[in-house]
Amino acid sequence: MTRRSEFRNWSGDRLGRPAVRPAPGSAEETAAAVARAAACGLPVKAVGAGHSFNAVASTDGTHIATDRLDAVVSIDPEQGRAVVGAGIRLGALNRELAAAGLALPNLGDIDRQSVAGAVATATHGTGARLAGLASAVVGMEIVDGSGRLIRCDDQRRPDLLRVARVGVGALGVVTEVTLRCVPAFDLHAVETVEPLDEVLEGFDEQAAANDHFELYWMPGSRRCQVKRANRTSEPRRPQPRLAYLRDKIAGENLAFAALNTLGARVPGAAGPVTRLLEAGLSDRDLIDESHRVLTSPRWVRFHEMEYAIERAALPEAFARVRALASGLARPVVFPLEVRVSAADDIPLSPAFGRDTAWIAAHVRRGRPYGAYFRGFEEIMDDYGGRPHWGKLHFQDRASLAPRYPQWGAFAEARGELDPDGRFANSYTDRVLGPVAG
Repeated sequence: MTRRSEFRNWSGDRLGRPAVRPAPGSAEETAAAVARAAACGLPVKAVGAGHSFNAVASTDGTHIATDRLDAVVSIDPEQGRAVVGAGIRLGALNRELAAAGLALPNLGDIDRQSVAGAVATATHGTGARLAGLASAVVGMEIVDGSGRLIRCDDQRRPDLLRVARVGVGALGVVTEVTLRCVPAFDLHAVETVEPLDEVLEGFDEQAAANDHFELYWMPGSRRCQVKRANRTSEPRRPQPRLAYLRDKIAGENLAFAALNTLGARVPGAAGPVTRLLEAGLSDRDLIDESHRVLTSPRWVRFHEMEYAIERAALPEAFARVRALASGLARPVVFPLEVRVSAADDIPLSPAFGRDTAWIAAHVRRGRPYGAYFRGFEEIMDDYGGRPHWGKLHFQDRASLAPRYPQWGAFAEARGELDPDGRFANSYTDRVLGPVAG
């Protein structure tokens, strides 16, 4: 099955017109598609939901759509393992796992990504004792640059598995993922509006004291929204449906979109809009399934830059970002987000080897972001910041390689799986450099 069409990512600013766009329904069909591309000398990229903000999935060659690789192959509640197709969306996977009494240990805020895309770009949630989604991967099935199907797990090629969990789309086309799951759990979520200075002063203690901890701050405001969530065995108290529609749909999406547009288009409106948005924040207290607490609907499209730094450096770094965002000639009417994660051992993970704080800056889709994001990145550089692989940044191989102690391990795996650079594109050429085959 082949589809010929142009491709746009989720934020709508990355356009591609691949020569051919197969949508294989199995690992064997995927391998055949890569082999055909290799025979024709075409580059190959895989794409799932297109939720990356940069050109990581772009190509003018063969664009493999993983939509049909969305099967739940098996779920084993006793072993806590789920084998799934690479293209399954996180929202669908969460529902399948919940029905089997399982859950992923942690989740990001958005559940529209494909599993393979989220893993490859080091997508994460928040929790000082919880690593990113890729840390839950215990097995992978990958098609390499010649069309060969490779399986790696703790028994077969564990060395490759350790590296390939965050592959940035440069090692091959992932067709299947095995995930380590946990028994399904509920979370007691408490959302409050608090003075920003007080939250930053006690940031490290708060991050350590809660299973999940994050904050949102609107530039120009003195307060921020703080979200804490902890495991509980208490009876569920989900948010009532009408309250959910009011807060999550009407407030966080429809009203936010309208006010954001007003603040961006009308001179002098940013300050009043920020005050209106702050006034609209309210406290919440609920208990529900983990995936329902951790994820939210996001209808407003935006551009995003996110950086990982040492957790201990967050208060100082955020103070500098706060000054930057508050002093821009063109005001930003979109919140900054702060989250945390545990250190991991994945060579190209931004959280490799250090307990991490993540700072994310956003701008509404279609609005200029150059001055803001470049200033933000310059601050992050001072802290050895590592960019989220699926989001916007201006780094290249020369600036990135020294920030990853095991960069060479990834380069070695890339040279083995893709010596001809079949999976290279402009993005990987910039951030990873040429293949060292």
